[in-house]
Amino acid sequence: MAYLIEFAESVREQIKELPAYQRALVLETIEKQLLYEPLIETKNRKPLRPNPIAPWELRIGQIRVFYDINDEEPEVVRILAIGEKKGNTLLISGQKVSL
Repeated sequence: MAYLIEFAESVREQIKELPAYQRALVLETIEKQLLYEPLIETKNRKPLRPNPIAPWELRIGQIRVFYDINDEEPEVVRILAIGEKKGNTLLISGQKVSL
């Protein structure tokens, strides 16, 4: 079963902040990794401890994609945030965020 990928409005702005080459890589990887079996843990995809952002993380180099699948719409993957990991710091829209 293929999932529908839906982006939060704030994510559209976060994607625009990325350089073109990263934007293309992120969108391509989201489609490859999350279109089928997004709840299966892999080397680059893992569930997170409870946090205010999202229950799942997809790693794409230094970029982190945070997503969720809502029980009410189990066929939809919602991309909730995209950030950049620099050392131990996560930046989302230029703001330091702690998980």
